[in-house]
Amino acid sequence: MTNRNGAPIKRTIRRHQLREMVPLADSTIYEMEQRGEFPRRFALSPRCVVWDLAEVEAWLAARRASPVRRAQHPDVRQRRARPVRERDQARGEASKAG
Repeated sequence: MTNRNGAPIKRTIRRHQLREMVPLADSTIYEMEQRGEFPRRFALSPRCVVWDLAEVEAWLAARRASPVRRAQHPDVRQRRARPVRERDQARGEASKAG
């Protein structure tokens, strides 16, 4: 689709359409926008914000191309509440109880 000058018209999407494409919470998207990790929204009117569809699709393609580093699993042995016992101790106590 092009306008009279021959330049392509930018397609925009509203929040509900964005949620269908990107399954993240609104607060997560907002935080990522603030950090510059997600395309910025812009206001069409005082009550209507939209995102550029091409920018969102480019962001999705970039996320697909490079894997996201996962957080490391926490060391549960360092918990103060409900500390995890060593396997040998747990087996020994279970045999004593039975």
